[in-house]
Amino acid sequence: MSETSDSELTFKEDIQNRIHTIRGVQVMLDRDLAELYEVKSVRLRGQVKRNITRFPSDDNDCRFTTD
Repeated sequence: MSETSDSELTFKEDIQNRIHTIRGVQVMLDRDLAELYEVKSVRLRGQVKRNITRFPSDDNDCRFTTD
């Protein structure tokens, strides 16, 4: 059985803390994903838009507004 290092546990906890439940669905905000991948949010959204066929089509992309 392999041991999990402290840094791995910290990383897993960091990800778990970035998962939010909205209307019963677990989601991650684009800013959190961008930070994990070390890119800007706008760059991440652009990549998703250009590669939309690689993502499930079950309404996985939504936008929140201040309205």
